[in-house]
Amino acid sequence: MKFLEKNMVALNLDVSSPEAAIRAAGQLLVEADVAEEKYTDAMVESYQKNGPYFVLAPQIALPHARPEDGVKEASVAFVRLKNPVVFGNPANDPVKFVFALGASSSGEHLKILQKLLELLNIHENIEKLGTVNSYEELNQIMRGKQ
Repeated sequence: MKFLEKNMVALNLDVSSPEAAIRAAGQLLVEADVAEEKYTDAMVESYQKNGPYFVLAPQIALPHARPEDGVKEASVAFVRLKNPVVFGNPANDPVKFVFALGASSSGEHLKILQKLLELLNIHENIEKLGTVNSYEELNQIMRGKQ
């Protein structure tokens, strides 16, 4: 499992649409060689077809698609947007944090979500995600050494 590794994190990306935010996070998965290009397309298509169901908490989107859409390895990439983007979820918009999830099985999907929820379940961690300036600072939050 590749979880928020250095080459899978981008801070302060300037995008203007949900699709661009999803593509930016998906591109990190592709560049890390844990997903194929078609996986990014599938995440965007899922959003266009099903709406912002993956905007699960205020400011947080967890776009994903089916494993057979091109996942090579269980993984999570993270993009912090420079300016929040409205995805169409009135309860949780606008989105500032995009975590692209790639799972090659439902068991892996649950493991990835559990690991991500451990990070996001602490309110202070979400606040800190908005202010980190480097991967090293993010890594300290993930290791619980704020």
